[in-house]
Amino acid sequence: MSKLFSTYKTKNLTLKNRVAMSPMCMYSVETDDGVANDFHLAHYVSRAAGQVGLIVLEATAVQAVGRISHGDLGLWEDAQIPALKRIVDGVHYHGAAVGIQLAHAGRKAVLDVDPVAPSAVPFDDDSKKPHELTATEIEEVVADFQKAAIRAKEAGFDVIEVHAAHGYLLHEFLSPISNLRDDEYGGPAGNRYRVVSDVIKAIREVWDGPLFVRVSASDFAHGGLTVDDYIPFAKWMKADGADLLDVSSGGLVNVAPKVYPGYQVPFAEKIRMGAGIATGAVGLITTGVQAEEILQNDRADLIFLGRELLRDPYWARTAAKDVRDSVEAPKQYERGW
Repeated sequence: MSKLFSTYKTKNLTLKNRVAMSPMCMYSVETDDGVANDFHLAHYVSRAAGQVGLIVLEATAVQAVGRISHGDLGLWEDAQIPALKRIVDGVHYHGAAVGIQLAHAGRKAVLDVDPVAPSAVPFDDDSKKPHELTATEIEEVVADFQKAAIRAKEAGFDVIEVHAAHGYLLHEFLSPISNLRDDEYGGPAGNRYRVVSDVIKAIREVWDGPLFVRVSASDFAHGGLTVDDYIPFAKWMKADGADLLDVSSGGLVNVAPKVYPGYQVPFAEKIRMGAGIATGAVGLITTGVQAEEILQNDRADLIFLGRELLRDPYWARTAAKDVRDSVEAPKQYERGW
């Protein structure tokens, strides 16, 4: 059997394979209320039918002001739970696990109100100047992450992922480019990490399942974070209760990195080896052979697919053939598979 289609245990959850759907914003909420609709149901459940082992829903805002756009999913109120539970049940029907990425857009929010951030520094020249969060407001953000985790548990999710990447609020606190504070949340790395630590610990108080954190292992900018900075961050995240780091990169500044197949995999590998924590690899991973190499060489523990699953919801079937393995077809599709 290939490693790609072997089981993977994290906390109290066993995934049927190591293929995961990376959270990708769909911007498809139509009523500005953060509630999932029929598109989201079809989108996520179809990938579960395609035998992806773990489906992670897109960035889901813990505050209304924390949305990237008016089309974002939310989990800042109980009214948003039933539609998400419908997706959870649909994914579970096909034997897949399902996670949700809890997020706050920070200064990258594009809404009718001013965004918020660690410091009053806009994302770029075309972006609004954000409001600098007070210490009390930071505590409210942490509390809202915890409340969203409680709602995620009620909806039946198997995994929670904290979004601390791509230039959104928690990443903004981590990076010295966007965090210019001189209080307990700014300055040295330990202070800049404080909010992420508080969020992980707050979620752990109400959640005993697998807890992932998505990170951007490089800011690709002078004075920004590099993968070496994430070794101590990753050790702290593990100590605080994170089970796996979903390792991406970029997004803090308006700079496009050079991309090529597997360009982010070395980040996942270095953090895995340097911090002794499980990682997920992501970034232009397109074939089963490529994914198998990453796993066989212990460069990561899970393979997160983004655009490739937008192109092919049944990627797992093709990848299994690539590595001379097989996946069980949904009973409804046996004649075709």
